[in-house]
Formats: sequence, structure tokens, C-alpha cells
Amino acid sequence: MIYWGLIIAIIAIDQWSKQLAISKLLPVRSIELIPDVFHLTFTRNTGAAFSILRDKQLILIIFTSLVILFMIGLLYRQIKSGSSVLLLLSLAMIIGGALGNLIDRMRYNYVVDFFDFTLINFAVFNVADIFITVGTIALMLYVIVDGKALDF
Repeated sequence: MIYWGLIIAIIAIDQWSKQLAISKLLPVRSIELIPDVFHLTFTRNTGAAFSILRDKQLILIIFTSLVILFMIGLLYRQIKSGSSVLLLLSLAMIIGGALGNLIDRMRYNYVVDFFDFTLINFAVFNVADIFITVGTIALMLYVIVDGKALDF
């Protein structure tokens, strides 16, 4: 039950932060927090990671939905089989982040991004992206440490 609650919490935090970005950043576009290092910059991302498949919303919605459904099934199965907490947490973080971005894509036809590291000219990202990234790193650690592939 805790993993389903984590997914809901991630979605809630992500959507709340994006609503703040829309209400506070959209009118001003960008707020410089650390000069030449970190800004909060409102951005509409019509693609996937690093703007891959830009303006292909239907493809992204379908593909993301299928991946999320697969991962929900995998999480359910892994919970029932008593898998590692690291595996379960990683799947929940990835699912929660993916659902947060999918909600944006279906609601606005783009994903709201706002964290902007200008020092390294990195892609602007959001809370959901952070959870997807941390969850993916945790999943890789699980595979490396446990030395076994996922049981599908």
C-alpha cells in the first residue's frame, strides 16, 4: 500500500509545483535565483526527454500510457512476490513521475518545466523528471547490487 501512496504523493507534489510555476512564473517567464547558475524558468515542453519527438503528443501519450500500464503491472507483481524495497521504491518513483508528466501532456498538450540550470546549459526540467531520474538510478542500482534481471 505504501508504494501506491508514494505514487499519489509524487503526482500531487509534481502537479502542485507545476501549478505554482504556471501562476508565478508564466507572467514573468524567469526568476534568477543564483545569477548565471540557477533560474526558475517557465517552459512548455512539447516533446519527451530533451525534446525528443517534439510536437508528437498523441504518440507520446500512447507510448507513455503503455509503459505506465506495464510498470504498474510489474509493480503489482513485484509487491505480491515480496521483492526488494529498493526495486519497489524505484518502480513507484518512475510510475509517479511518468504519470505527473502524462497528466500535463493530456491536460495542456505540453509538459510544464521550470528548473533551469543555466551554468551547464542543461535541459529545463520539473519535479516529475527528478523522480523518474532518481527512480531509474535506483532501478539500475538494484540490478547491479542484486545481480539479477527483473522478473516479468
